[in-house]
Amino acid sequence: MLIDEAEIEVQSGKGGDGMVHFRREKFVPRGGPDGGDGGRGGDVILFVQPSLNTLLAFRHTRRYVAEDGGHGGANNRHGRSADPLQIAVPPGTVVYDAVTGEVLGDLTLPGQQLVVCRGGRGGRGNTHFKSPVNQAPRIAERGEPGEARRLRLELKLIADVGIVGMPNAGKSTLLAALTNARPKIAPYPFTTTEPNLGVAQVDEETTIILADIPGLIEGASQGAGLGHEFLRHIQRTRLLIHLLDGLSEDPLADYAQINTELALFDPALREKPQIVALNKADLPEVQERWESLRARFRKHKVEVMLISALTRRGVREVLLKAAQILASLPPQPALNLPLPVYRPAVDREAFTIERTEMGWRIRSDAIERAAAMTYWEYDGSVRRFQKLMERLGVDEALRQAGARDGDTVYIGDYELEYRE
Repeated sequence: MLIDEAEIEVQSGKGGDGMVHFRREKFVPRGGPDGGDGGRGGDVILFVQPSLNTLLAFRHTRRYVAEDGGHGGANNRHGRSADPLQIAVPPGTVVYDAVTGEVLGDLTLPGQQLVVCRGGRGGRGNTHFKSPVNQAPRIAERGEPGEARRLRLELKLIADVGIVGMPNAGKSTLLAALTNARPKIAPYPFTTTEPNLGVAQVDEETTIILADIPGLIEGASQGAGLGHEFLRHIQRTRLLIHLLDGLSEDPLADYAQINTELALFDPALREKPQIVALNKADLPEVQERWESLRARFRKHKVEVMLISALTRRGVREVLLKAAQILASLPPQPALNLPLPVYRPAVDREAFTIERTEMGWRIRSDAIERAAAMTYWEYDGSVRRFQKLMERLGVDEALRQAGARDGDTVYIGDYELEYRE
């Protein structure tokens, strides 16, 4: 089963806590602070594994959490930094932020990596806060929280050639004739319900990867039939084999309709080179109308090849022509992805204050992270956080907003009491 879309949640590891500790050894008076730093939390990394060809694994596991960093120790021992959490994806995976829709990366090359969440940095131990006026600091930092994100993964198969056409045109039969693929073949429309891949051997040195795309109908670009689900897989192909049903009432109309749907889905598909082939040449009625059909196509400056995927008549010629065209094309087309969203630089020190039924809520990424990294059990750490609030103007902003002694102030998961 081909699973080509998935949505997952990822979270990087929290940094390890720095330590408040003082050196205590016999015959060593006033040993001083020696609390070590915490280790860095693990990153979350997506990487390309060529052996994968589906996103099926993400149907079973939806949440991925990296390890936290180790805590700092005495004698300036640093905590262990966590290993990154590496998640394998197939080649051709496009990564989106599920909330904003922003494109985060396009993973196509074997081993290519994308860091989607950075691990939190480790908190500093009390060694860093020693000064001439505070030689015994009871101040340290907890580890920085990790990042959390919801991702949408979209797989766009990487093939040299895409075989497109109306339902029951014989695309799967052609793929089977050209390659060792064994797609499901039956005499009814929409036999193929998912793309199939196959590898064709042109000669000892040349191979071509072909993808059989499920049949397209009018309105496929808007979701009709099966087309909307699989049109994305044509975007990475370099060449299209446009297969026409020789028994169709009007093959030229079918040709125009499919091209219209391709252009509506992605205008860049209109520019892809095509090999147009009329299938079912083994049938007498198709042979009888061949010359008139070829003349009609030539009026529209379209060259058509006559083939029979069932008896393999003309199939080798189609493959050789495809190899010739591919040799003249760039190795990989530029994928027409949505442009990344431009976001103005954010002032990390900016904050907002909201009045709630329970008190006051301060919203700011920087202040919430500072609160999460504060050791509230140590007076020195609390004073340091209070100085940060004063420097950023939070105290003055609360006063102007109408805060009074005893009011509750919420910062992230913490509740503080406001004092003038």
